[in-house]
Amino acid sequence: MGPGIFHEHLRRAGVGQTSTEAAHVEEAFGSALLIALGVALTASVLLALGATAFFTRRVQRSTTAVADSASKIAGGHYESRVPSPGLGAEFDQLATTINDLARRLGDVESTRRRLLADLAHEMRTPLGSIEAHLEALEDGIRTLDAETLEVLHNSTGRLHRLAEDITAVSHAEEGGLDTRPVDTEASVLVETAAAAAYDAYAAKRVRLSVDVALGCTVSVDPDRMGQVLGNLLDNALQHTPPGGLVTVIVREPEPRWVEITVVDDGEGIDPEHLAHIFERFYRADPARSRAHGGSGIGLTISRALVEAQGGGLSAASPGRGHGASFTIRLPAARSAPAAHPSPRR
Repeated sequence: MGPGIFHEHLRRAGVGQTSTEAAHVEEAFGSALLIALGVALTASVLLALGATAFFTRRVQRSTTAVADSASKIAGGHYESRVPSPGLGAEFDQLATTINDLARRLGDVESTRRRLLADLAHEMRTPLGSIEAHLEALEDGIRTLDAETLEVLHNSTGRLHRLAEDITAVSHAEEGGLDTRPVDTEASVLVETAAAAAYDAYAAKRVRLSVDVALGCTVSVDPDRMGQVLGNLLDNALQHTPPGGLVTVIVREPEPRWVEITVVDDGEGIDPEHLAHIFERFYRADPARSRAHGGSGIGLTISRALVEAQGGGLSAASPGRGHGASFTIRLPAARSAPAAHPSPRR
Protein backbone atom coordinates (compact mmCIF):
# COMPACT_ATOMS: atom_id res chain seq x y z
CA MET A 1 0.00 0.00 0.00
CA GLY A 2 2.87 2.38 0.79
CA PRO A 3 4.48 2.46 -2.71
CA GLY A 4 1.08 2.91 -4.36
CA ILE A 5 0.16 5.89 -2.18
CA PHE A 6 3.64 7.41 -2.67
CA HIS A 7 3.32 7.00 -6.46
CA GLU A 8 -0.07 8.74 -6.42
CA HIS A 9 1.41 11.68 -4.52
CA LEU A 10 4.24 11.97 -7.07
CA ARG A 11 1.69 12.04 -9.88
CA ARG A 12 -0.31 14.79 -8.22
CA ALA A 13 2.90 16.74 -7.66
CA GLY A 14 3.52 16.73 -11.42
CA VAL A 15 6.44 14.33 -11.45
CA GLY A 16 6.35 12.31 -14.66
CA GLN A 17 5.75 8.67 -14.38
CA THR A 18 8.49 7.81 -16.88
CA SER A 19 11.13 10.21 -15.60
CA THR A 20 14.35 8.81 -14.16
CA GLU A 21 13.97 10.99 -11.08
CA ALA A 22 10.56 9.49 -10.26
CA ALA A 23 11.88 5.96 -10.64
CA HIS A 24 14.81 6.66 -8.34
CA VAL A 25 12.57 8.35 -5.78
CA GLU A 26 10.11 5.43 -5.77
CA GLU A 27 12.92 2.92 -5.54
CA ALA A 28 14.43 4.82 -2.61
CA PHE A 29 11.07 4.93 -0.86
CA GLY A 30 10.55 1.22 -1.34
CA SER A 31 14.00 0.38 0.00
CA ALA A 32 13.56 2.64 3.02
CA LEU A 33 10.18 1.12 3.67
CA LEU A 34 11.50 -2.44 3.55
CA ILE A 35 14.43 -1.60 5.81
CA ALA A 36 12.17 0.16 8.35
CA LEU A 37 9.72 -2.75 8.39
CA GLY A 38 12.52 -5.28 8.71
CA VAL A 39 14.19 -3.44 11.59
CA ALA A 40 10.87 -2.85 13.34
CA LEU A 41 9.81 -6.48 12.93
CA THR A 42 13.17 -7.78 14.17
CA ALA A 43 13.13 -5.42 17.18
CA SER A 44 9.53 -6.38 17.99
CA VAL A 45 10.35 -10.09 17.87
CA LEU A 46 13.43 -9.65 20.04
CA LEU A 47 11.54 -7.53 22.58
CA ALA A 48 8.66 -10.01 22.63
CA LEU A 49 11.04 -12.93 23.19
CA GLY A 50 12.87 -11.03 25.94
CA ALA A 51 9.65 -10.04 27.71
CA THR A 52 8.30 -13.59 27.38
CA ALA A 53 11.48 -15.09 28.81
CA PHE A 54 11.49 -12.57 31.69
CA PHE A 55 7.88 -13.13 32.73
CA THR A 56 8.13 -16.88 32.15
CA ARG A 57 11.05 -17.10 34.57
CA ARG A 58 9.21 -15.00 37.15
CA VAL A 59 6.04 -17.09 36.86
CA GLN A 60 8.07 -20.28 36.93
CA ARG A 61 9.89 -19.23 40.10
CA SER A 62 6.57 -18.30 41.74
CA THR A 63 4.80 -21.50 40.75
CA THR A 64 7.83 -23.53 41.85
CA ALA A 65 7.71 -21.84 45.25
CA VAL A 66 4.00 -22.58 45.51
CA ALA A 67 4.56 -26.21 44.49
CA ASP A 68 7.42 -26.61 46.97
CA SER A 69 5.36 -25.15 49.80
CA ALA A 70 2.39 -27.35 48.89
CA SER A 71 4.66 -30.40 48.92
CA LYS A 72 6.04 -29.43 52.34
CA ILE A 73 2.50 -28.91 53.65
CA ALA A 74 1.48 -32.30 52.29
CA GLY A 75 4.48 -33.76 54.11
CA GLY A 76 3.37 -32.31 57.43
CA HIS A 77 5.52 -29.15 57.52
CA TYR A 78 2.63 -26.78 58.23
CA GLU A 79 4.96 -23.92 59.16
CA SER A 80 5.90 -23.53 55.47
CA ARG A 81 4.77 -20.25 53.90
CA VAL A 82 4.62 -18.96 50.32
CA PRO A 83 6.25 -15.54 49.76
CA SER A 84 4.39 -12.93 47.76
CA PRO A 85 5.34 -13.45 44.08
CA GLY A 86 4.77 -9.81 43.16
CA LEU A 87 2.91 -10.72 39.97
CA GLY A 88 -0.36 -8.99 40.72
CA ALA A 89 -3.38 -9.27 42.98
CA GLU A 90 -4.40 -12.72 41.70
CA PHE A 91 -1.02 -14.32 42.53
CA ASP A 92 -0.91 -12.55 45.90
CA GLN A 93 -4.37 -13.92 46.67
CA LEU A 94 -3.17 -17.42 45.74
CA ALA A 95 -0.18 -17.11 48.08
CA THR A 96 -2.40 -15.79 50.89
CA THR A 97 -4.87 -18.65 50.42
CA ILE A 98 -2.13 -21.29 50.57
CA ASN A 99 -0.63 -19.68 53.68
CA ASP A 100 -4.06 -19.65 55.35
CA LEU A 101 -4.50 -23.30 54.41
CA ALA A 102 -1.13 -24.18 55.95
CA ARG A 103 -1.95 -22.26 59.12
CA ARG A 104 -5.35 -23.92 59.52
CA LEU A 105 -3.93 -27.37 58.87
CA GLY A 106 -1.28 -26.66 61.49
CA ASP A 107 -3.97 -25.65 63.97
CA VAL A 108 -5.95 -28.80 63.18
CA GLU A 109 -2.88 -30.96 63.67
CA SER A 110 -2.05 -29.25 66.96
CA THR A 111 -5.63 -29.74 68.13
CA ARG A 112 -5.53 -33.40 67.10
CA ARG A 113 -2.33 -34.02 69.02
CA ARG A 114 -3.60 -32.21 72.08
CA LEU A 115 -6.89 -34.08 71.84
CA LEU A 116 -5.16 -37.46 71.74
CA ALA A 117 -2.85 -36.50 74.61
CA ASP A 118 -5.73 -35.20 76.74
CA LEU A 119 -7.88 -38.21 75.91
CA ALA A 120 -5.07 -40.54 76.95
CA HIS A 121 -4.65 -38.58 80.18
CA GLU A 122 -8.37 -38.72 80.92
CA MET A 123 -8.45 -42.48 80.37
CA ARG A 124 -5.23 -43.15 82.28
CA THR A 125 -6.62 -42.22 85.70
CA PRO A 126 -9.71 -44.51 85.79
CA LEU A 127 -7.87 -47.31 83.97
CA GLY A 128 -5.00 -47.06 86.45
CA SER A 129 -7.45 -47.26 89.33
CA ILE A 130 -9.17 -50.32 87.84
CA GLU A 131 -5.84 -52.02 87.15
CA ALA A 132 -4.51 -51.33 90.65
CA HIS A 133 -7.61 -52.73 92.33
CA LEU A 134 -7.67 -55.80 90.08
CA GLU A 135 -4.02 -56.50 90.90
CA ALA A 136 -4.78 -56.04 94.59
CA LEU A 137 -7.61 -58.54 94.28
CA GLU A 138 -5.38 -61.03 92.48
CA ASP A 139 -2.66 -60.70 95.12
CA GLY A 140 -5.14 -61.02 97.94
CA ILE A 141 -4.37 -57.58 99.31
CA ARG A 142 -7.98 -56.50 98.90
CA THR A 143 -11.23 -58.36 98.95
CA LEU A 144 -14.17 -57.87 96.63
CA ASP A 145 -16.14 -55.88 99.17
CA ALA A 146 -18.59 -53.01 98.71
CA GLU A 147 -15.84 -50.38 98.84
CA THR A 148 -13.81 -52.05 96.08
CA LEU A 149 -16.89 -52.51 93.93
CA GLU A 150 -17.76 -48.84 94.37
CA VAL A 151 -14.30 -47.77 93.20
CA LEU A 152 -14.52 -50.06 90.17
CA HIS A 153 -18.02 -48.83 89.33
CA ASN A 154 -16.95 -45.19 89.65
CA SER A 155 -13.95 -45.74 87.37
CA THR A 156 -15.93 -47.56 84.71
CA GLY A 157 -18.67 -44.94 85.01
CA ARG A 158 -16.15 -42.20 84.38
CA LEU A 159 -14.94 -43.99 81.25
CA HIS A 160 -18.53 -44.42 80.12
CA ARG A 161 -19.29 -40.72 80.63
CA LEU A 162 -16.13 -39.80 78.75
CA ALA A 163 -17.15 -41.96 75.79
CA GLU A 164 -20.65 -40.47 75.77
CA ASP A 165 -19.29 -36.91 75.94
CA ILE A 166 -16.90 -37.49 73.06
CA THR A 167 -19.68 -39.00 70.97
CA ALA A 168 -22.01 -36.12 71.77
CA VAL A 169 -19.53 -33.37 70.89
CA SER A 170 -18.51 -35.17 67.68
CA HIS A 171 -22.13 -35.47 66.55
CA ALA A 172 -22.82 -31.87 67.47
CA GLU A 173 -19.82 -30.46 65.60
CA GLU A 174 -20.54 -32.62 62.55
CA GLY A 175 -24.18 -31.54 62.45
CA GLY A 176 -25.42 -35.05 63.18
CA LEU A 177 -27.64 -34.18 66.14
CA ASP A 178 -31.32 -35.00 66.09
CA THR A 179 -33.00 -31.76 67.18
CA ARG A 180 -36.73 -31.14 67.44
CA PRO A 181 -37.18 -27.37 67.63
CA VAL A 182 -40.44 -25.99 68.98
CA ASP A 183 -41.44 -22.46 69.94
CA THR A 184 -40.66 -22.18 73.65
CA GLU A 185 -40.61 -19.32 76.10
CA ALA A 186 -37.09 -18.75 77.34
CA SER A 187 -38.43 -18.30 80.87
CA VAL A 188 -39.71 -21.90 80.85
CA LEU A 189 -36.29 -23.22 79.82
CA VAL A 190 -34.51 -21.22 82.50
CA GLU A 191 -36.95 -22.02 85.31
CA THR A 192 -36.86 -25.74 84.48
CA ALA A 193 -33.05 -25.81 84.50
CA ALA A 194 -32.92 -23.77 87.73
CA ALA A 195 -35.35 -26.14 89.43
CA ALA A 196 -33.23 -29.13 88.43
CA ALA A 197 -30.07 -27.49 89.83
CA TYR A 198 -31.65 -26.14 93.04
CA ASP A 199 -30.68 -29.05 95.31
CA ALA A 200 -27.02 -28.99 94.23
CA TYR A 201 -26.85 -25.23 94.80
CA ALA A 202 -28.51 -25.53 98.18
CA ALA A 203 -26.07 -28.24 99.23
CA LYS A 204 -23.11 -25.98 98.46
CA ARG A 205 -24.86 -22.90 99.92
CA VAL A 206 -24.68 -20.95 96.65
CA ARG A 207 -27.63 -18.71 95.82
CA LEU A 208 -29.30 -19.17 92.44
CA SER A 209 -31.32 -16.24 91.12
CA VAL A 210 -33.45 -16.03 87.98
CA ASP A 211 -34.17 -12.71 86.24
CA VAL A 212 -36.27 -13.27 83.13
CA ALA A 213 -38.06 -10.95 80.75
CA LEU A 214 -41.43 -12.44 79.88
CA GLY A 215 -42.48 -12.88 76.27
CA CYS A 216 -39.04 -13.92 74.99
CA THR A 217 -39.76 -16.88 72.72
CA VAL A 218 -37.18 -19.04 70.95
CA SER A 219 -37.42 -21.96 68.54
CA VAL A 220 -35.21 -24.66 70.07
CA ASP A 221 -35.17 -28.27 71.19
CA PRO A 222 -36.12 -28.06 74.90
CA ASP A 223 -34.10 -31.17 75.77
CA ARG A 224 -30.95 -29.92 74.09
CA MET A 225 -31.24 -26.46 75.61
CA GLY A 226 -31.91 -28.04 79.00
CA GLN A 227 -28.61 -29.89 78.61
CA VAL A 228 -26.83 -26.63 77.71
CA LEU A 229 -28.27 -24.71 80.65
CA GLY A 230 -27.53 -27.64 82.97
CA ASN A 231 -23.88 -27.63 81.85
CA LEU A 232 -23.58 -23.88 82.35
CA LEU A 233 -25.22 -23.95 85.78
CA ASP A 234 -23.03 -26.87 86.84
CA ASN A 235 -19.93 -25.05 85.58
CA ALA A 236 -20.92 -21.89 87.49
CA LEU A 237 -21.54 -23.92 90.66
CA GLN A 238 -18.11 -25.59 90.45
CA HIS A 239 -16.32 -22.24 90.27
CA THR A 240 -18.42 -20.28 92.79
CA PRO A 241 -17.50 -20.58 96.50
CA PRO A 242 -20.10 -21.09 99.26
CA GLY A 243 -22.06 -17.91 99.89
CA GLY A 244 -21.68 -16.81 96.27
CA LEU A 245 -24.39 -15.88 93.78
CA VAL A 246 -25.25 -17.21 90.32
CA THR A 247 -27.83 -15.31 88.28
CA VAL A 248 -29.57 -16.40 85.08
CA ILE A 249 -30.76 -13.43 83.02
CA VAL A 250 -33.07 -13.55 80.01
CA ARG A 251 -33.26 -10.51 77.75
CA GLU A 252 -34.25 -9.65 74.19
CA PRO A 253 -31.62 -7.04 73.17
CA GLU A 254 -33.03 -6.78 69.66
CA PRO A 255 -36.20 -8.05 67.98
CA ARG A 256 -34.58 -11.01 66.23
CA TRP A 257 -32.46 -12.35 69.11
CA VAL A 258 -32.88 -13.60 72.69
CA GLU A 259 -29.98 -13.81 75.12
CA ILE A 260 -29.73 -16.09 78.16
CA THR A 261 -26.79 -15.16 80.39
CA VAL A 262 -25.43 -17.17 83.34
CA VAL A 263 -23.45 -14.83 85.60
CA ASP A 264 -21.46 -15.87 88.68
CA ASP A 265 -19.29 -13.99 91.15
CA GLY A 266 -16.80 -16.82 91.58
CA GLU A 267 -13.25 -17.48 90.49
CA GLY A 268 -13.38 -15.80 87.09
CA ILE A 269 -11.25 -16.60 84.05
CA ASP A 270 -7.83 -15.20 83.18
CA PRO A 271 -7.62 -13.45 79.79
CA GLU A 272 -5.14 -15.99 78.41
CA HIS A 273 -7.60 -18.81 79.13
CA LEU A 274 -10.72 -17.06 77.87
CA ALA A 275 -9.99 -17.65 74.17
CA HIS A 276 -9.59 -21.43 74.74
CA ILE A 277 -12.38 -22.08 77.24
CA PHE A 278 -14.59 -23.88 74.66
CA GLU A 279 -11.86 -26.17 73.34
CA ARG A 280 -12.08 -29.90 73.98
CA PHE A 281 -10.55 -30.99 77.30
CA TYR A 282 -9.29 -27.47 77.99
CA ARG A 283 -9.21 -26.52 81.66
CA ALA A 284 -8.13 -23.20 83.11
CA ASP A 285 -7.53 -25.03 86.41
CA PRO A 286 -6.80 -28.70 85.55
CA ALA A 287 -6.33 -29.96 89.11
CA ARG A 288 -9.54 -28.45 90.42
CA SER A 289 -11.63 -29.53 87.43
CA ARG A 290 -10.42 -33.11 87.57
CA ALA A 291 -11.20 -33.19 91.26
CA HIS A 292 -14.83 -32.64 90.32
CA GLY A 293 -14.76 -35.56 87.89
CA GLY A 294 -15.59 -33.58 84.77
CA SER A 295 -14.41 -34.67 81.34
CA GLY A 296 -13.43 -31.15 80.28
CA ILE A 297 -15.72 -30.95 77.26
CA GLY A 298 -18.99 -29.80 78.82
CA LEU A 299 -18.56 -26.27 77.45
CA THR A 300 -17.52 -27.68 74.08
CA ILE A 301 -20.72 -29.72 73.93
CA SER A 302 -22.79 -26.73 75.03
CA ARG A 303 -21.41 -24.47 72.33
CA ALA A 304 -21.89 -27.14 69.66
CA LEU A 305 -25.50 -27.72 70.76
CA VAL A 306 -26.29 -24.00 70.66
CA GLU A 307 -24.66 -23.52 67.24
CA ALA A 308 -26.55 -26.54 65.89
CA GLN A 309 -29.76 -24.60 66.63
CA GLY A 310 -28.68 -21.41 64.90
CA GLY A 311 -27.31 -19.59 67.93
CA GLY A 312 -24.00 -18.87 69.61
CA LEU A 313 -22.34 -19.21 73.00
CA SER A 314 -19.71 -16.79 74.29
CA ALA A 315 -17.81 -16.27 77.54
CA ALA A 316 -16.63 -13.10 79.27
CA SER A 317 -14.76 -12.36 82.49
CA PRO A 318 -13.06 -9.29 83.97
CA GLY A 319 -10.28 -11.57 85.22
CA ARG A 320 -9.34 -13.91 88.03
CA GLY A 321 -11.45 -13.40 91.14
CA HIS A 322 -14.08 -11.26 89.42
CA GLY A 323 -16.55 -13.87 88.23
CA ALA A 324 -17.55 -14.90 84.73
CA SER A 325 -20.55 -14.82 82.44
CA PHE A 326 -21.68 -17.16 79.66
CA THR A 327 -24.18 -15.81 77.14
CA ILE A 328 -26.41 -17.96 74.94
CA ARG A 329 -27.63 -16.04 71.89
CA LEU A 330 -30.61 -17.63 70.16
CA PRO A 331 -32.80 -16.49 67.25
CA ALA A 332 -36.22 -15.39 68.41
CA ALA A 333 -39.22 -17.43 67.29
CA ARG A 334 -41.41 -15.85 64.61
CA SER A 335 -44.64 -16.74 66.33
CA ALA A 336 -45.74 -17.07 69.93
CA PRO A 337 -45.97 -20.60 71.30
CA ALA A 338 -49.40 -22.16 71.59
CA ALA A 339 -48.46 -23.91 74.84
CA HIS A 340 -45.49 -24.41 77.06
CA PRO A 341 -43.74 -27.69 76.28
CA SER A 342 -43.10 -29.91 79.26
CA PRO A 343 -39.51 -31.13 79.41
CA ARG A 344 -39.00 -34.74 78.35
CA ARG A 345 -37.39 -36.89 81.04
